[in-house]
Amino acid sequence: MRLSIIIPALDEAAGIGASLEALQFLRAAGCEVILADGGSADATRAIAAPLCDQVIAAPRGRATQMNAGARAAHGDALLFLHADTFLPQDALAAIIGALDGGGRRWGRFDVRLAGRHALLRTIASMMNLRSRLTGIATGDQALFMTRAVYAQVGGFPAIPLMEDVAICKRLKALSRPACLRLKVTTSARRWESRGVVRTMVLMWRLRFEYFLGVAPEDLARRYR
Repeated sequence: MRLSIIIPALDEAAGIGASLEALQFLRAAGCEVILADGGSADATRAIAAPLCDQVIAAPRGRATQMNAGARAAHGDALLFLHADTFLPQDALAAIIGALDGGGRRWGRFDVRLAGRHALLRTIASMMNLRSRLTGIATGDQALFMTRAVYAQVGGFPAIPLMEDVAICKRLKALSRPACLRLKVTTSARRWESRGVVRTMVLMWRLRFEYFLGVAPEDLARRYR
Protein backbone atom coordinates (compact mmCIF):
# COMPACT_ATOMS: atom_id res chain seq x y z
CA MET A 1 0.00 0.00 0.00
CA ARG A 2 1.57 3.27 -1.13
CA LEU A 3 0.74 6.40 0.87
CA SER A 4 0.31 9.86 -0.64
CA ILE A 5 0.67 12.77 1.82
CA ILE A 6 -1.27 15.86 0.74
CA ILE A 7 -0.51 19.22 2.35
CA PRO A 8 -2.66 22.29 1.66
CA ALA A 9 -0.63 25.47 2.08
CA LEU A 10 -1.00 29.23 1.78
CA ASP A 11 1.83 31.65 2.64
CA GLU A 12 3.66 29.11 4.79
CA ALA A 13 7.23 30.10 3.85
CA ALA A 14 8.26 30.62 7.47
CA GLY A 15 7.67 27.00 8.43
CA ILE A 16 7.12 24.85 5.36
CA GLY A 17 10.78 23.92 5.02
CA ALA A 18 10.93 22.36 8.47
CA SER A 19 7.58 20.63 7.96
CA LEU A 20 8.69 19.04 4.70
CA GLU A 21 12.15 18.15 5.98
CA ALA A 22 10.39 16.12 8.65
CA LEU A 23 8.71 14.04 5.92
CA GLN A 24 11.83 13.08 4.02
CA PHE A 25 12.18 9.78 5.87
CA LEU A 26 8.71 8.87 4.58
CA ARG A 27 9.66 9.82 1.03
CA ALA A 28 12.67 7.54 1.40
CA ALA A 29 10.26 4.78 2.42
CA GLY A 30 8.26 5.24 -0.80
CA CYS A 31 5.60 7.74 0.27
CA GLU A 32 4.56 10.50 -2.09
CA VAL A 33 4.45 14.09 -0.78
CA ILE A 34 2.26 16.63 -2.59
CA LEU A 35 1.92 20.29 -1.64
CA ALA A 36 -1.28 21.92 -2.91
CA ASP A 37 -0.67 25.67 -2.91
CA GLY A 38 -3.62 28.04 -2.77
CA GLY A 39 -1.88 31.04 -4.34
CA SER A 40 0.89 31.91 -1.90
CA ALA A 41 2.38 35.38 -2.25
CA ASP A 42 5.58 34.37 -0.46
CA ALA A 43 8.27 31.77 -1.17
CA THR A 44 6.22 28.73 -0.13
CA ARG A 45 6.34 27.01 -3.51
CA ALA A 46 10.04 27.68 -4.09
CA ILE A 47 10.96 26.28 -0.69
CA ALA A 48 8.71 23.28 -1.10
CA ALA A 49 9.69 22.25 -4.63
CA PRO A 50 12.90 20.31 -3.81
CA LEU A 51 11.26 18.66 -0.79
CA CYS A 52 8.10 17.37 -2.52
CA ASP A 53 7.24 14.98 -5.29
CA GLN A 54 4.75 17.50 -6.63
CA VAL A 55 3.88 21.15 -5.96
CA ILE A 56 0.54 21.94 -7.57
CA ALA A 57 -1.55 25.11 -7.82
CA ALA A 58 -5.16 24.96 -6.67
CA PRO A 59 -7.99 27.41 -6.01
CA ARG A 60 -7.67 28.89 -2.54
CA GLY A 61 -9.53 27.00 0.16
CA ARG A 62 -8.41 24.04 2.23
CA ALA A 63 -11.07 21.71 0.83
CA THR A 64 -10.41 22.57 -2.82
CA GLN A 65 -6.66 22.37 -2.29
CA MET A 66 -6.86 18.94 -0.65
CA ASN A 67 -9.16 17.67 -3.40
CA ALA A 68 -6.71 18.92 -6.04
CA GLY A 69 -3.89 17.14 -4.24
CA ALA A 70 -5.91 13.92 -4.12
CA ARG A 71 -6.54 14.10 -7.87
CA ALA A 72 -2.80 14.39 -8.48
CA ALA A 73 -1.88 11.60 -6.05
CA HIS A 74 -0.77 8.11 -7.06
CA GLY A 75 -1.11 6.36 -3.70
CA ASP A 76 -3.51 3.65 -2.60
CA ALA A 77 -4.05 5.61 0.62
CA LEU A 78 -4.27 9.36 1.23
CA LEU A 79 -3.11 11.32 4.27
CA PHE A 80 -4.23 14.94 4.58
CA LEU A 81 -1.72 16.85 6.68
CA HIS A 82 -1.78 20.48 7.78
CA ALA A 83 1.34 22.46 6.97
CA ASP A 84 2.12 23.04 10.65
CA THR A 85 1.54 19.44 11.80
CA PHE A 86 4.29 16.87 12.35
CA LEU A 87 3.84 13.10 12.14
CA PRO A 88 5.26 10.60 14.64
CA GLN A 89 8.04 8.31 13.47
CA ASP A 90 5.78 5.24 13.35
CA ALA A 91 3.05 6.97 11.33
CA LEU A 92 3.42 4.93 8.15
CA ALA A 93 3.31 1.55 9.90
CA ALA A 94 0.32 2.68 11.96
CA ILE A 95 -1.64 3.83 8.90
CA ILE A 96 -0.91 0.68 6.92
CA GLY A 97 -1.75 -1.45 9.94
CA ALA A 98 -5.10 0.29 10.32
CA LEU A 99 -6.10 0.29 6.65
CA ASP A 100 -4.50 -2.89 5.40
CA GLY A 101 -4.51 -5.12 8.44
CA GLY A 102 -7.01 -3.56 10.79
CA GLY A 103 -10.04 -3.62 8.52
CA ARG A 104 -10.78 0.11 8.79
CA ARG A 105 -11.18 2.37 5.77
CA TRP A 106 -10.21 5.67 7.33
CA GLY A 107 -8.86 7.13 10.54
CA ARG A 108 -6.94 9.81 12.38
CA PHE A 109 -4.24 10.32 14.99
CA ASP A 110 -4.47 11.72 18.47
CA VAL A 111 -3.14 15.28 18.57
CA ARG A 112 -0.69 17.20 20.74
CA LEU A 113 -0.80 21.02 20.66
CA ALA A 114 2.69 22.52 20.73
CA GLY A 115 2.70 25.67 22.84
CA ARG A 116 3.32 27.10 26.27
CA HIS A 117 -0.17 27.74 27.58
CA ALA A 118 -1.14 25.44 30.43
CA LEU A 119 -4.56 24.69 28.93
CA LEU A 120 -3.25 23.31 25.63
CA ARG A 121 -2.66 19.81 26.96
CA THR A 122 -6.19 19.69 28.38
CA ILE A 123 -7.68 20.99 25.13
CA ALA A 124 -5.83 18.35 23.10
CA SER A 125 -7.01 15.61 25.45
CA MET A 126 -10.59 16.83 25.07
CA MET A 127 -10.25 16.87 21.27
CA ASN A 128 -8.97 13.31 21.27
CA LEU A 129 -11.66 12.05 23.62
CA ARG A 130 -14.47 13.79 21.75
CA SER A 131 -13.23 12.36 18.47
CA ARG A 132 -13.00 8.85 19.90
CA LEU A 133 -16.56 9.07 21.25
CA THR A 134 -18.20 10.70 18.22
CA GLY A 135 -16.19 9.28 15.33
CA ILE A 136 -15.66 12.84 14.06
CA ALA A 137 -12.13 14.22 13.68
CA THR A 138 -10.57 17.59 12.88
CA GLY A 139 -7.96 18.29 10.23
CA ASP A 140 -5.37 18.83 12.97
CA GLN A 141 -5.59 15.10 13.67
CA ALA A 142 -4.21 14.17 10.22
CA LEU A 143 -7.06 12.37 8.49
CA PHE A 144 -6.14 9.34 6.39
CA MET A 145 -8.22 7.03 4.23
CA THR A 146 -8.07 4.62 1.33
CA ARG A 147 -8.30 6.15 -2.12
CA ALA A 148 -11.40 4.03 -2.74
CA VAL A 149 -13.33 5.39 0.24
CA TYR A 150 -12.24 8.96 -0.55
CA ALA A 151 -13.74 8.53 -4.01
CA GLN A 152 -16.83 6.85 -2.60
CA VAL A 153 -17.71 9.87 -0.42
CA GLY A 154 -16.83 12.36 -3.15
CA GLY A 155 -13.85 13.95 -1.41
CA PHE A 156 -14.05 17.02 0.78
CA PRO A 157 -17.17 19.17 0.36
CA ALA A 158 -16.19 22.51 -1.22
CA ILE A 159 -17.11 24.62 1.80
CA PRO A 160 -14.94 27.32 3.43
CA LEU A 161 -15.00 25.85 6.95
CA MET A 162 -15.87 22.55 8.64
CA GLU A 163 -14.79 20.54 5.60
CA ASP A 164 -13.08 18.10 7.97
CA VAL A 165 -16.24 17.55 10.00
CA ALA A 166 -18.31 17.21 6.84
CA ILE A 167 -16.15 14.51 5.29
CA CYS A 168 -15.97 12.65 8.60
CA LYS A 169 -19.75 12.50 8.71
CA ARG A 170 -19.76 10.95 5.23
CA LEU A 171 -16.98 8.52 6.10
CA LYS A 172 -18.58 7.56 9.38
CA ALA A 173 -21.67 6.42 7.48
CA LEU A 174 -19.44 3.79 5.85
CA SER A 175 -17.33 2.70 8.81
CA ARG A 176 -16.01 3.78 12.18
CA PRO A 177 -12.59 5.44 12.08
CA ALA A 178 -9.33 3.97 13.29
CA CYS A 179 -8.55 6.28 16.22
CA LEU A 180 -4.79 5.92 16.58
CA ARG A 181 -3.28 6.78 19.94
CA LEU A 182 -0.04 7.82 18.29
CA LYS A 183 0.14 11.61 18.45
CA VAL A 184 0.74 14.14 15.72
CA THR A 185 2.12 17.45 16.94
CA THR A 186 0.46 20.57 15.60
CA SER A 187 1.26 24.22 16.17
CA ALA A 188 -0.85 26.16 18.64
CA ARG A 189 0.05 29.48 16.98
CA ARG A 190 -3.56 30.29 16.09
CA TRP A 191 -4.74 29.44 19.59
CA GLU A 192 -2.07 31.55 21.26
CA SER A 193 -2.27 34.52 18.90
CA ARG A 194 -6.04 34.84 19.34
CA GLY A 195 -6.17 33.79 22.98
CA VAL A 196 -6.44 30.15 24.02
CA VAL A 197 -9.70 30.40 25.99
CA ARG A 198 -11.27 32.74 23.44
CA THR A 199 -10.38 30.39 20.57
CA MET A 200 -11.65 27.34 22.45
CA VAL A 201 -15.02 28.97 23.08
CA LEU A 202 -15.23 30.21 19.47
CA MET A 203 -14.54 26.75 18.05
CA TRP A 204 -17.15 25.18 20.33
CA ARG A 205 -19.73 27.74 19.20
CA LEU A 206 -18.90 27.38 15.51
CA ARG A 207 -19.07 23.59 15.67
CA PHE A 208 -22.37 23.69 17.57
CA GLU A 209 -23.87 26.16 15.09
CA TYR A 210 -22.67 24.04 12.16
CA PHE A 211 -24.53 21.04 13.56
CA LEU A 212 -27.60 23.29 13.91
CA GLY A 213 -27.40 24.05 10.20
CA VAL A 214 -25.72 27.47 10.04
CA ALA A 215 -24.11 27.98 6.63
CA PRO A 216 -20.34 27.31 6.55
CA GLU A 217 -19.87 30.62 4.70
CA ASP A 218 -21.29 32.51 7.68
CA LEU A 219 -19.18 30.50 10.11
CA ALA A 220 -16.03 31.15 8.06
CA ARG A 221 -16.55 34.90 8.17
CA ARG A 222 -16.78 34.79 11.95
CA TYR A 223 -13.79 32.46 12.24
CA ARG A 224 -11.57 34.78 10.22
